Amino acid sequence: MAASIIETCHVACSANRTPNVVSWGRGGTIAFGTCNSVALYDPQERRVVALLNGHKGRVNAVQWVHKKDDAPECHVVSGGSDNRIILWEDQRGKFVQSVECKGHTGPVSAVDAIYTEDSEVLVASSSSDSTVRLWLCSDSNEAECLHNVSFGSAFMMNVSLALLPGTTVPIVACGGDDSRVHLYVQESGQLQRAMSLPGHEDWVRGVKWACAGGELLLASCSQDSLIRVWRLCAKSGTDSRTEDDHSLIKMKEDVFEVKDRGMVSAFAVSLETVLAGHENWVYGVHWQPPVYKGGELQQPLVLLSASMDKTMIIWAPEEGSGVWVEQVRVGEVGGNTLGFYGCQMSADGSMILAHAFHGALHLWCKDQNKEGEWRPGVVISGHFNAVQDLCWDPEGEFVLSVGSDQTTRLFTPWRKQDAKQATWHEISRPQIHGYDLQCLAMVGRFQFVSGADEKVLRVFQAPRNFVENFANISGISKEKLLQSSGLASLPEGASTPALGLSNKAVFQGDLVPKTAEEEEQFSSISAQYQESYFHPLSLTEPPPEDDLLQNTLWPEVQKLYGHGFEMFCLASESTRTLVASACKASKAEHAAVLLWSTTTWRQLQALPYHTLTVTQMAFSPDAKFLLAVSRDRTWSLWRRKLPTPEEPEPLFSLCAHTDKDTAMHSRIIWSCDWSPDSKYFVTSSRDKKVIVWGLCMPESSEEPAIPLEVTPRSSVLDVGDSATAVAFCPSVCPDSSYLLAVGLESGRILLYRWRPGQEGAAGSDWISCGGTDTVQSHTLAVKRLRWRPRAGRAGLENSEMDGPSDTERELEEKSSWVQLASASADHSVKIFNINKWALYHRHH
Repeated sequence: MAASIIETCHVACSANRTPNVVSWGRGGTIAFGTCNSVALYDPQERRVVALLNGHKGRVNAVQWVHKKDDAPECHVVSGGSDNRIILWEDQRGKFVQSVECKGHTGPVSAVDAIYTEDSEVLVASSSSDSTVRLWLCSDSNEAECLHNVSFGSAFMMNVSLALLPGTTVPIVACGGDDSRVHLYVQESGQLQRAMSLPGHEDWVRGVKWACAGGELLLASCSQDSLIRVWRLCAKSGTDSRTEDDHSLIKMKEDVFEVKDRGMVSAFAVSLETVLAGHENWVYGVHWQPPVYKGGELQQPLVLLSASMDKTMIIWAPEEGSGVWVEQVRVGEVGGNTLGFYGCQMSADGSMILAHAFHGALHLWCKDQNKEGEWRPGVVISGHFNAVQDLCWDPEGEFVLSVGSDQTTRLFTPWRKQDAKQATWHEISRPQIHGYDLQCLAMVGRFQFVSGADEKVLRVFQAPRNFVENFANISGISKEKLLQSSGLASLPEGASTPALGLSNKAVFQGDLVPKTAEEEEQFSSISAQYQESYFHPLSLTEPPPEDDLLQNTLWPEVQKLYGHGFEMFCLASESTRTLVASACKASKAEHAAVLLWSTTTWRQLQALPYHTLTVTQMAFSPDAKFLLAVSRDRTWSLWRRKLPTPEEPEPLFSLCAHTDKDTAMHSRIIWSCDWSPDSKYFVTSSRDKKVIVWGLCMPESSEEPAIPLEVTPRSSVLDVGDSATAVAFCPSVCPDSSYLLAVGLESGRILLYRWRPGQEGAAGSDWISCGGTDTVQSHTLAVKRLRWRPRAGRAGLENSEMDGPSDTERELEEKSSWVQLASASADHSVKIFNINKWALYHRHH
């Protein structure tokens, strides 16, 4: 098979903000729902190995179907807000959609699954339509709904499935907002209520079965901050001792009977223990997976719990007394976030994972050297809402992205000492805001401007602490970085005041610990509230979520006032001296583009032409032109006047535009970009058209006349779906054709080569070079596409890591690979490696 043209290098995403959305498989893979997909994440390789796309709504529940012998799973089941449940099956190393369960009339909130005796998959699900259903997924790829229990006006938050010991009868435990744990057994195809276990005083959030010996243990957790463990065991006929033996103190037992293959068996349920230790709602419980001891599987009596108090606790019985006690407590400190939604433990019990209210995963690993010590581990992170914009730094070494989750995040490749491949990680969160972020532009190696749903633009500059850590992680020398950004007088870091939106700089002097005398002088109220939560980090590996929340902010150095509505788009030019900005507008007076100087941060000029929101802008690579496209279906081109001694500031004047008659696009123009040689620009629109336009420049060196003549240079390319993003690759192809990427509303990214001067037959100037397949594509609209400004793959050319530079390898790297970063409404940032070599040879 020929080398594939597009390979996924990295996916940055986070878990959905629902309780049952993460499941850790016995094979070591963590499955979690992210937007409408299920991500399969390998914690050892530290990358997403696959995305399962099939749901049309948010994925709320994910569960691996564990095998009896604890081998790696071949089924995973997921439930979503599209009211569907999907069973995914491993076929030749790839998970594909095998069975779909349709029938719920509301979003599915919890799923669990086990194998029956005939190794068919039995699935239990609860939904906000107030029902719990039992499904049988047979080999014929069909799902049969065996039974459906309605709870009237009550909701079941969680379900757990097991087989009763010694029988083939499934038992379902469910807990919900009536504060009871309900047990149902399957008899003659129907689910019959066996009993309800009272005790909790608030909603039951989680239930989990574990099979220990010939007994079942059931853990339930609740918003009353307590965890209850129940024991279910078979009762033989001789057990029913005479009732008048009052000298025995026994726990109260509840008994129920079950018919199985003609036999009647009795089972007793008793309360084993109540665990108190959390200080807030307990959202999740998870039993440690069974381990092999002496050739057979044994269930360790170890229970993990996660709570809104931001902690996870490992519980186990004490060796002597058998009393259940708290063994280990881990958690996050600081930040203004809520706590944990759920927890999981790795197959060997050496790692524990929680997922938090803001979608972040928190991983702790057992310290092999110190008994009972756990330390935070490196884990994937990403936006938990739509990603609106992204850009590369000028050197192409990291990517910055902004999103509707009100954060700005910075991703860069990191190579572990002994690893073959670099993996991408979030190493800084420069801005955590109070408004949804919409756009950003880099204005230097370590400086950017961002715009949110507010009228102000904010400028951020990296602190010294970030530059030092970036040097450690990327392997570029610190001195070189500090020089390149003129960063001698940088602050150490930044922190956000308790009620503020602006990140304030923290300088070296602010980090000196206070003396005892200073501590006593609580003269002012404000002194009691520590302003700076920042602690400098010394990173040799990517930081965990707690540090990202409070120790990696960048100080805000400037605010830019001038727009009348929420910010919509930003652009900066190649010399980094100008920034253009535009805001949402329904009238011409608000639709003007504003130009700012990056040296003085003064507003230089307003460029009025459009009548509705300007959706995107781009400066030409030679910095002579500014292009703007708009919701009014037209574009405008502005030319920079050469500065004169009288007017040193660069001024722009309108030199070409389309109007109602010449527009060619019949819907909103979403995106635009320039060819690397500044000769052509491209526009893409909701009308599914992509058009390349060219400037008719006179041969002579004199200033061309205004207005410039700008005409379509390509045939109209119909991409079959609303084209929400477009980008020219910065390196030109050998046959002087241009490579373009087009992002669609459906989430696909298409690659095209366009050759100028081939306007003969319609469409003959466009050569399709394929695109992302269903596994690689986003599941919602592509918001932004950006090529890496340099050829080659980031993280593979820092020759300082590998000793002397291997020039041949570097040349080969640069000539055969380019990287493309994409931001999407499906919460993910993806980085693709595009094999130029395969691209040209396949399409010649």
